[in-house]
Amino acid sequence: MIYSICFAALVFAVLVIVHEAGHFAMAKKVGVRVLRFSIGYPPKVFGFRRGETEYSVGATPFGGYVRMLGDEVGEDPKSEELNIYLHELGLDLIGAARDHGQVGASAGFDDDLRVIANRFAGAPDSTSVIGRQLKPDEALLINEIRREPKIDDAIKSLASNPPATLLEAFRQRAFPTQPLGKRTLIVLAGPVANLLFAPLLLSLVYMTGMPMLLPVIGKPTKDLPAAKAGVLAGDRILSVNGHPTETWNDFSAAIKAGNGSPVTLDLSRPQGQSSVRKTIVITPTRIDQKTIYGTNAPTWIIGVQPSGAEKVQHYGPIRAVREACYTTVEITGQTLIGIASIFGGSVPVKDALGGPIQIAQMAGKEAHAGFANLALFTVMLSLNLGIINLLPVPLLDGGHLLFFAFEGVRGKPLELRYREAMLQVGLFLLVALMAFVIFNDISRIVQG
Repeated sequence: MIYSICFAALVFAVLVIVHEAGHFAMAKKVGVRVLRFSIGYPPKVFGFRRGETEYSVGATPFGGYVRMLGDEVGEDPKSEELNIYLHELGLDLIGAARDHGQVGASAGFDDDLRVIANRFAGAPDSTSVIGRQLKPDEALLINEIRREPKIDDAIKSLASNPPATLLEAFRQRAFPTQPLGKRTLIVLAGPVANLLFAPLLLSLVYMTGMPMLLPVIGKPTKDLPAAKAGVLAGDRILSVNGHPTETWNDFSAAIKAGNGSPVTLDLSRPQGQSSVRKTIVITPTRIDQKTIYGTNAPTWIIGVQPSGAEKVQHYGPIRAVREACYTTVEITGQTLIGIASIFGGSVPVKDALGGPIQIAQMAGKEAHAGFANLALFTVMLSLNLGIINLLPVPLLDGGHLLFFAFEGVRGKPLELRYREAMLQVGLFLLVALMAFVIFNDISRIVQG
């Protein structure tokens, strides 16, 4: 089980990095300040600061977040937010001064910032201290530090009575005060990153080698067309109606595409140390098969199962990308149908949803089967994560997009009390869902 948990944590970490990197990259692109990029939730295990952002790893691995400057949409910044912003400006100054050789090993935030402020007093210009021009909001902080004996008092003073210059600088970099279009792009970038990651990873798998079922008959089903026509276990299908079949999927698709018309199978049958070729004409029969979504769908079959024989198939870059895009579209369509079936009631929720325990079990199973299987499992999870995050549920990205839609229609954001109420409802629903899927996982284990 530890093996499965480790691979599940690895898969989740990859998907969280991809998702949050989407938010992060778009936020940076449109000029929003990102305070922290975290893989996992607190407590923090380790981290480092690079530029304006702290990168950290939390002790709780199943998740992650990007924290941007600002909390509430359309609200004036609170003193607590300005306090955080001024502290971040202090870290910017310390980092720049350290890169410029003006401060050594960290003596602490207050001491380092005091040294920098004192050096500005006798410096001909800011470039001699931090290697660049001092920004207007940074200049406000430095001037306040000179007036106050304590760094904390200087920051609190500015945060409590912010000058217009500080407020303007905050609004330019905060997420809530960005135009609606930019905020929408930032929120949308996370799910889109997961959706785009799927064909990228699949392309790599197709180029390095994807296991494919060979069109070798394992067992004909008694009283169905293939058995009646003389198909035997071990027969390898070479072509259907003259079209070569390289994989079992090719063979199955050709049978179903015929819409019940007779098909001509060219097959190779083992005979001693050699094989003989045979041609058999079979008329498929139509049956109602239960789909993975709980519905019945008419399907044309001849009544055979694969033997399980596989080969590893490698594609060139162009075909790999084409096959990856096709597979991504196919899985996405199946996922959307599955979600619709759950909401429509045709699939019992307890049969359709799996929680962290089931995901861990599946991750371990796929990892045992090889890189390609684990990668395909990761692709499916990535697509599910991207699609589910777009659902209009508060706390999910889709919930934020719903708020933005209201804002676009009304011309102003929803009142804070309504947003808070909806977020509480969303939190309750997500906690209830998590409790349900964990209980469901345990029930599956107990029932075998």
